[in-house]
Amino acid sequence: MKPVRIITAPALPLDRSDVDTDQIIPSDWLKRVERTGFEQGLFSEWREDPGFVLNDSRFAEARILVAGPNFGTGSSREHAVWAIQQYGFEAVISPRFGDIFRNNSAKNGLVPVQVDEEVARSLLDAVTGDPSVEITVDVEHLTVSAPAIGLRAGFPLDGAVQHRLLEGLDDIGLTLRHTDAIDVFEAARPTWMPSLAG
Repeated sequence: MKPVRIITAPALPLDRSDVDTDQIIPSDWLKRVERTGFEQGLFSEWREDPGFVLNDSRFAEARILVAGPNFGTGSSREHAVWAIQQYGFEAVISPRFGDIFRNNSAKNGLVPVQVDEEVARSLLDAVTGDPSVEITVDVEHLTVSAPAIGLRAGFPLDGAVQHRLLEGLDDIGLTLRHTDAIDVFEAARPTWMPSLAG
């Protein structure tokens, strides 16, 4: 996964609360065996409504999703994160996230930006009123800002998650950082035991 340090981009306002993973990517899409093409299923049931915000061409360049509270609740569905990323979003801002969604986001390089409800409301209102408003998510300094409206706020991120995002490390990448130690361990194992080799 690619490192994430600073994201500066327009945003899409999803002014809904309690958005669960089934609404993000309906279960019909879970039958796919490949890990691509999920952007077409992102909010697919809501997108049937021509007035749904994802159908609004003014937000076509958005790379940050600003949502209401309790985003990503419900079942464990990594596909929800894949759909959001494959659509082009690099960060999601919300006052609260489902725990599993937040963990899946971090493991896949999607930045979960948790802010106070007042900050989220200010961002939602600003972007809804002017789609050209840009938001900056700074993973290194753990800040979110929107200079056009004079907003700057911090957001929490576990140190290990921040490190993963800054270095672009998924679970495999984290493991491969210990290749030398793994090789030493494997070389010392008795030959009759199972091995990673061959």
